[in-house]
Amino acid sequence: MSAQKDRWVFSFSFLLFCASSIPTRGSARLLQELSPQEYFSSLQAGRASLAYFSHNVSPGAQPFLEQIENSAEALQDYGISVVKVNCPKEDVSRYCGKENALRRAYLFRGNMLIREFPTDALFDVNSIVANVLFALLFNEVKYVETLADLQNIENALKGRSNMVFAYVPATGTAEHRAVMEAAFAYGTVHQFVLTTEATLLKDTGDDESDVSSARLLFCHCQQATDLAEPCRRTAMGQTLTMLNIHRHLKLMGAPLVTEVAEDPEKVSTVHLQLGLPLVFILSQKETYEADRRTAEFVAWQLLGKAGVALLSRDLVDLNILLRSNVALKTPDEGVPIKYLVLEDTDEVITLVEDKNKIEQIQEDEEEEEEDEEEKENNNQDIQDDQVVEAVSRDKKRELPLEQILVLTEETFHSALLETARTVVLFYASWEAVSLAVLRSYTEVADHLKGTQGVLLSRVNCWDWPGVCAKENVTQLPTIKIYEKGERSVMYNGMWGTEELTSFIMLSRVSCPLKLATIDEAEGYLRGEFPSELSSYHHTSLLGVFSTATSEAREAFEEAGSILSGHVTMGMYFEDDALALSRKYAVSPPALLLARSGGRSVEGIALSKQSAQDMVRTIRYESLDIFPEITVQNLPRYLQFRKPFLILFSDGDISQMESKEMLKLAKGRPQEAFVACWLNLKKTPVGRGVLKAYFASMPSLPVLVWVNLHAGGQVFKFPSEQSITEMNILSWLEKLKAGLEIPSSTLSEEDWKPPLPAYDFLQMMETAVPELPLHTSHRCGDTPERHPPESPGGDTAVREEPSQETKAEKVGSPGRDLRGTAPRLAAREKQGKRHSKL
Repeated sequence: MSAQKDRWVFSFSFLLFCASSIPTRGSARLLQELSPQEYFSSLQAGRASLAYFSHNVSPGAQPFLEQIENSAEALQDYGISVVKVNCPKEDVSRYCGKENALRRAYLFRGNMLIREFPTDALFDVNSIVANVLFALLFNEVKYVETLADLQNIENALKGRSNMVFAYVPATGTAEHRAVMEAAFAYGTVHQFVLTTEATLLKDTGDDESDVSSARLLFCHCQQATDLAEPCRRTAMGQTLTMLNIHRHLKLMGAPLVTEVAEDPEKVSTVHLQLGLPLVFILSQKETYEADRRTAEFVAWQLLGKAGVALLSRDLVDLNILLRSNVALKTPDEGVPIKYLVLEDTDEVITLVEDKNKIEQIQEDEEEEEEDEEEKENNNQDIQDDQVVEAVSRDKKRELPLEQILVLTEETFHSALLETARTVVLFYASWEAVSLAVLRSYTEVADHLKGTQGVLLSRVNCWDWPGVCAKENVTQLPTIKIYEKGERSVMYNGMWGTEELTSFIMLSRVSCPLKLATIDEAEGYLRGEFPSELSSYHHTSLLGVFSTATSEAREAFEEAGSILSGHVTMGMYFEDDALALSRKYAVSPPALLLARSGGRSVEGIALSKQSAQDMVRTIRYESLDIFPEITVQNLPRYLQFRKPFLILFSDGDISQMESKEMLKLAKGRPQEAFVACWLNLKKTPVGRGVLKAYFASMPSLPVLVWVNLHAGGQVFKFPSEQSITEMNILSWLEKLKAGLEIPSSTLSEEDWKPPLPAYDFLQMMETAVPELPLHTSHRCGDTPERHPPESPGGDTAVREEPSQETKAEKVGSPGRDLRGTAPRLAAREKQGKRHSKL
């Protein structure tokens, strides 16, 4: 039915009910005057009539007769005729011959007497209509006096029909009439129950109501599934008139939540037609289930006060939706829809109940927008943190997140079971580093598109702190890989696309990979096995064990589980393992390292038997012998806390220098320091390092010894000497003997961030308490402190279907609107800027 037709029907109903409620002087023509014989012969089966028998009208009966006449038109609307029967004086029948009979009115259905009414009980039109309809609907409208009677009716209706429970202080009142008229119209749809017992009203839990006022409750029994729980009740807030009851029942019959996939300006629902506002909860497909439950919870709280619709961002192209999570449409013509950013559902309810709240929220948002514009226009306001600045500079670029599944509290564990390996990025949508990593993550998703058995997903820990706490995520961002929801491996490398992709691909292969034959072991050392890693350059590590070294083999397997995703490890322990070990001049247990596609294989004895010792050995031995230092690999070499012997070069180093440095690195002293080189053309940050070491930029190449972990002294290899193994070793001996003067000494000041790190989980507990909608949340007050918003909010990250639902069981007041929109509302202005990291 179109909106225009709905309005026409409602207007017609309004006029009909108003007309039936107003007595008119012209109703006398509807009052029939018949003789007893004419009356009884005119009775029709199934048709009701109200008759008043009299010989002549005494002055005392005149007011009653006027009321009877006035009620004729109202009763005619319900198919009930009103008749004045004029009794002849000589008539001595039951209805005309007795004085008591003449002081009563009689209700017939056909020729069957239904009820006798004392004339003093029919004192006005309301009492006449109410009592007549109550008598006719006696079997349809249940009258109850005790709570047990009411509960019995409720239990019988559960799963079948809804109930309209009405309390009136007395029968025959205008409220009683309104209830009876509603029962006449809706009795085939809902079960009507009536009481005049004030104690019963209080027994239903409605302690706040005034027992002197009528009350109507709509009981949602049709969708009740638990017989032990009472039906949910929605009280009608208006006075009991036929129009208000009709309006309330129409609202109760409307869908609890309307799903919208069009411009909200074009949406029209029964709520708007009845003069109530419509609240839109903005959603997206990734968090549809959570958003649906949020909308249902809000709808239950606002039932009878406003409508609730679930508006899909994915289907509606409105730019304003990116910033908002709630919209409000009022029934007033010409008033635009208001798009808002709200923290929780309490604010939505307040928004509907307090119109002044809308203006206050909009004023706050306008102030925030002005602050943001001012911040963008003032470059000095941008933090000098390179990550934050980069995110701010790139904030308008929307990320292609279609290939990354958004996980919630409800979908997390089920998603882990659906794929062989699930990669999960735990992040915070407002935090700069998280957003920077998310950019790399989307590039990884593009590289791995179509890869079988790998699912890339993400969890916004600001929306789902319970998931992150259960998964022991104590810092953000964090990446974990889960194998069929069981064991997980945490990534602790660099956040670049290449490093992340390599980690994910390496984690697909068993670590260690058990090899069955010597041919497989030899192929593994040549980089031919497994085939899916052929395009990834890596050092192959093969553990060789005999039957007598089972303890070392178990430690090796445990070390493999720790290093999964970081290195490639194979294991050979068949009967002919001794033949393989003899070929490479080692004795089991031993570790064979194949670098550069197996062109050289190095054998290392595994003297340590514990898993942690093996992890340390493998990490160290798998590093390049003479590596080129880059921003990405520097942390791997710093972790050994050894001095650095660095050859700085403006481009590639010469073949002679490379050969001499490689000999030095492979020699006996190599375990005492890290011999490496740095290409200033590939890693320009090296120029800043040299300027920190020396007062002026030295000529290149230059060889530098620096011990960052003991004293910070920097020594420069004599520029007049050629870079050979012998010259370097001689120079190192002088350093050891204290015969060389350092070129500079680095500051002892710790390299710490100017501001303390955020305790993310603690801030989430404080700012967004645990709430029943997502089982990881708790009810709480408005936060005193919020985390800082990443520049531009989360605009680059687009986040992450019945009346009675399970939302009633898990819902309670105070839940938040997480999952419905980017978390732009939760933020804090940083009071302190810093100039260096």
